[in-house]
Amino acid sequence: MLDLKLLRENPDAVRAGAMKKRMPDRAAAVDRALAVDVELRAMLPKLDAMRSEQKSAGKEMGKLGPAEREAFLAKQKERKVELQALEEKEKRLRADLDAQLALIPNVPDADVPEGKDDTENVEVRRWGTVRDFGFQPKPHYELGEAQGWLDFDRAAAMAGSRNYILFGDLALLHDAVLRYAVDLLVARGFTPVDPPLLVRDAAMYGTGFFPGGEEQTYRCEKDGLNLIGTSEVPVTSLHGGEMLAEADLPKKYVARSACFRREAGTYGKDTRGLYRVHQFQKVEQVIVDVADKARSIQRHQEIVRNAEDMLQAFDLPYRVVAVCGGDLGVPQAMKYDIETWMPSRGNYGETHSASRFYDYQARRLDLRYRQKDGGKATYCHTLNNTVAASPRILIPLLENHQQQDGTVRVPPALQPYLGGRAVLGKPLR
Repeated sequence: MLDLKLLRENPDAVRAGAMKKRMPDRAAAVDRALAVDVELRAMLPKLDAMRSEQKSAGKEMGKLGPAEREAFLAKQKERKVELQALEEKEKRLRADLDAQLALIPNVPDADVPEGKDDTENVEVRRWGTVRDFGFQPKPHYELGEAQGWLDFDRAAAMAGSRNYILFGDLALLHDAVLRYAVDLLVARGFTPVDPPLLVRDAAMYGTGFFPGGEEQTYRCEKDGLNLIGTSEVPVTSLHGGEMLAEADLPKKYVARSACFRREAGTYGKDTRGLYRVHQFQKVEQVIVDVADKARSIQRHQEIVRNAEDMLQAFDLPYRVVAVCGGDLGVPQAMKYDIETWMPSRGNYGETHSASRFYDYQARRLDLRYRQKDGGKATYCHTLNNTVAASPRILIPLLENHQQQDGTVRVPPALQPYLGGRAVLGKPLR
């Protein structure tokens, strides 16, 4: 959440940020939060005075005679009832203030482009050359089914739509990509993490997915737990409620996990193939660092570069886009998407997202560090980025590296993970 001081001192900037994100209902929470804050602060002096009076009442009563004590006790009883009512009101106001603050989105950085949705994201750069096949390439789902690597019908029969089964070489390629992504990040100083897949509401709230993301989340109501849609949630929450030492920062983690997403609101969209599915695997990089805006921006570029280096190693054409305000989520201050060329779509499709949050998530998680030499306690900055999300990354791998006979070339970077094999599949024609 945002610093309440920022809200008090510059509410117009916070409202403007919500509107830039095309969130007018959340912009209205700014005024509601300020109104509650004013009411709460107005009553605090009276509340503090009453508490102080109650503490000193015992000493005063000791100075009174027997005749005066009865009247004094009666008055103190009335004052106690009044104090309890005021404390209940304070409790309600604080809960209301917290609820309103939870709705207010992070303020987007000035370099976030204006725009209503993902169609207005702004290209920053692109890499690679779109391949001229010289033959009619197959979409990944036709290629995968022809090779016996993909089965959507059996998956749908047992688990419903937007599910899939990987077989044989495609299952091995899926694993190879994820292993490569983990190894790449470990070689760059990231600590590997195997996180929980089920988390409490506090972790979803702390990372900014609740309130607002409940419809996309698979919930285990009986246990009050939620299946994660990204390991960003448990990994960023690792140090929630802790006071870290500045000397121990940055914390750099890489996590491979299964992920689950309901894809609510996408009926009829991307129904064929592996682009939009309910269950997938991700390798996620998460950084927790000191509260320094320039350093956060630098870290942001670094984690984007990690994902770009992987795509270049796989010889996959891609572009990086700056996400516009209307396509930003609640907690992000700035986000880059990486979109990889997918011949079956005739366009670039999103495969990676890299976000910086400054202290927005850390405030919700109570994630702080003590500045060196006994300095003050300060909220951390957090960032994350997808290194690999599979099976979606399999789409460009299969489609861009397919050969005329239906086999698939393996990029040299992945060959060691596949027993040295340079080609997958059997000739189909």
